[in-house]
Amino acid sequence: MIGALATPALYRGISQLAGPAINLWLARRRKQGKEDTTRFTERFGHAGQARPEGRLVWAHGASVGEALAVLPLAEYLVAEGLSVLITSGTVTSAQILESRLKMGMVHQYVPIDRPAAVRRFLNHWHPDAALWVESELWPNLVLSTAARDIPMIMVNARMSERSAQHWRRMPRLITPLLGAFSAILAQSNTDGARLQALGAHCVTLGGNIKYDAPLLAVDSTALKFLKAAIGDRPHWLAASTHPGDELAAAEAHATLAGKIPNLLTLIAPRHPVRTAEIVEMLRRRGLNVAMRSRDETITAETDIYIADTLGEMGVLYRVAGTVFIAGSLASHGGHNPVEPALLNNALLAGPDMRNFEDACTTLTKANALTRINSAEALAEALELLLQNPALRQTQAAAAKTSARALGGASATALNEIMRLLAQTEELTHAHT
Repeated sequence: MIGALATPALYRGISQLAGPAINLWLARRRKQGKEDTTRFTERFGHAGQARPEGRLVWAHGASVGEALAVLPLAEYLVAEGLSVLITSGTVTSAQILESRLKMGMVHQYVPIDRPAAVRRFLNHWHPDAALWVESELWPNLVLSTAARDIPMIMVNARMSERSAQHWRRMPRLITPLLGAFSAILAQSNTDGARLQALGAHCVTLGGNIKYDAPLLAVDSTALKFLKAAIGDRPHWLAASTHPGDELAAAEAHATLAGKIPNLLTLIAPRHPVRTAEIVEMLRRRGLNVAMRSRDETITAETDIYIADTLGEMGVLYRVAGTVFIAGSLASHGGHNPVEPALLNNALLAGPDMRNFEDACTTLTKANALTRINSAEALAEALELLLQNPALRQTQAAAAKTSARALGGASATALNEIMRLLAQTEELTHAHT
């Protein structure tokens, strides 16, 4: 009932009145290390850098995956003579992007969704076009951008059934939000249909630009040392784990340790700030743990190696051979299976891969991905792969072939962006 009353004007008014509460929330996040202290004012729309000269495309991705996915597209745009501003909302995404941005690219934290912060942000950057990766819809940010006649395109557009149910309760808010976009490129036909049912127009099938990303970067020295440290020990990687995933990995390791001598399990937490609690849980279970962030070496006694450093998934995927895609047992929607697939890994995933279901369907049909639903099933699938190198390599080869076939979305997105920019330029000339 309350949702039915929600409108852009009501949301804008509430966001203005909620200023003190939002400030307290941000202050708490800052104390928890979830906000960047050195660049905190960017969250209030105060620019941390000067605007580049010439035409600028603004691309927004909520977190690490979305921000990294836009990089290949940003390279194309820079090659076309444009500058690219990338915004995201997490400290981790900013840290990872810092070493990957190329000439012509700038990163800023996305402003909080209050009218004053949004106004400062847009006044400074004056984007010629805006690109949203997936469907993080901040009403003030979206509608204020549209009000300035800045063409907006949504790529990787997705709408889960759960999110659709949420938005159906607020039709007077979601319809103008979706209607503000000049083009929406849906990840799948199902996503497109849900978006259209909520009031979106100009919806076409665009695919997923995350599958166009280049191979993850690697430090060759770090790769050499990690390979040497592991040696010929049988090993596997639980990648981008969340609470619950580490316990499943520990249980799987305990089950397999008696069957596969000298087994080493690698765990890469999605959020390294959780390392202490993970280590405590593992040691309570009698496991010998080494932490990468402390430069602790892998010894013959090491059961679990915690790879709790940022920006090293390229190293880990190159040594793993067998990867469990975490976030799929812990009901977080999973993580990108294409990244490890392209680096010659046999793949396992739990039942919740809703964020990448299209890729999972393709990989599963190609016998490149094994779906499991428990720690026991994880152990069984790992045992089969670790004790049968030929099977593991067959699945890894199938994964790489299938992953390569999933690309192409970035080219579609680039064509749409350039079309909108050309239209904008024509209108500008027509009025001068």
